[in-house]
Amino acid sequence: MVRALAEASEARGTDAAGIAYNAGGTLQIHKRPGPAHTIHFTVPKASKVIMGHTRMATQGSALKRKNNHPFAGKARGEGFALAHNGVLHNDKVLRRVHHLPPTATETDSYIAVQLMEQQGTLNFDSLRFMAEEVEGSFCFTVLDRKDNLYFVKGDNPLCLYHYPELGLYLYASTEEILRNAIGKMRLAGQPESITLHCGDILKIDAHGRMDHARFSPSTFLCAFSSYFWPQSPMPVPAKRHVPEDPEAAYLDELRTIANWYGYDNTLVDTWLADGFSTDEIEDFLYCGEL
Repeated sequence: MVRALAEASEARGTDAAGIAYNAGGTLQIHKRPGPAHTIHFTVPKASKVIMGHTRMATQGSALKRKNNHPFAGKARGEGFALAHNGVLHNDKVLRRVHHLPPTATETDSYIAVQLMEQQGTLNFDSLRFMAEEVEGSFCFTVLDRKDNLYFVKGDNPLCLYHYPELGLYLYASTEEILRNAIGKMRLAGQPESITLHCGDILKIDAHGRMDHARFSPSTFLCAFSSYFWPQSPMPVPAKRHVPEDPEAAYLDELRTIANWYGYDNTLVDTWLADGFSTDEIEDFLYCGEL
């Protein structure tokens, strides 16, 4: 399962890959640069929960192990592992505002670990604090030493399946990735899809029990979540104009996002003229691949 999920997840990045799991009461993290299919991951049979990540490097060289996911953190002496899908833009500001120590880790994602460590505990409150402080695109997964797995759903994609008959949960960034991986497994029964919306925090404990909480997404997150996730419960401002042409509105959103990321927003029209689809352009803006 780990190999199938890791290889299918190469669609989101091939610069590095890593996994985290508990063995013998100790949280283990194994990661290295390179595509997931070139890395041999060995997991003890007794390990019940495995968290993985494939990386497309946007900040910090993937050749340096410390820049790759999952990252190790500690809260009140208890270890945890954190992985991030997305790009954060205010990590340097947060480090100054919260008087966080300098770090040799060069990635924007690591600020989430530092904020959690400063809170001194891993629970819904500290995850909520972290999610409301960071700005950018994100979906976080966090694994603690007691095999509690947390999902913090921002505006980046997440697909989570549950096989009740097997007592099994499987997740990936997108449903396409998850289905590609499942196609290489022999699993009995049909999965249930567990939907998380922007602003949701989900905890699955070692016994498969689920518990939920919420955080308030940032202003930037709110601006785009209602479009890319139409079923999201995020409120739409009462005075917001509803366009007659959804496709034109979609293109306007993409141009705005491109501009926010530092691109000339006319680049969206150039890509369209070159034959790229709007889905491919959206993938590039969030994932860096076109």
